[in-house]
Amino acid sequence: VVRAAEGWTDLVVTPERGVRVVDGLLTGLHEPEASHLLMLRAVAGRAAVDRAYEEALRGPYLWHEFGDVHLLLPEEGTHRARCDGN
Repeated sequence: VVRAAEGWTDLVVTPERGVRVVDGLLTGLHEPEASHLLMLRAVAGRAAVDRAYEEALRGPYLWHEFGDVHLLLPEEGTHRARCDGN
């Protein structure tokens, strides 16, 4: 169940924490050390993110704020296994 709320949080989305209500994510390409990658891996898994970045390095993709955007989707069934305890 999703409920509207307001305020601040110190929540950091990581693969260990998982996500509950995100079915996919449109995102740009960030440096390999960026903490943003933890959120991407929480949504799509490390393998999918690694494949996307390998392809971006092979192709003429643009990086950072004005770069190309890609869609990351989780592998089917991965959300429940990671999020049941949240």
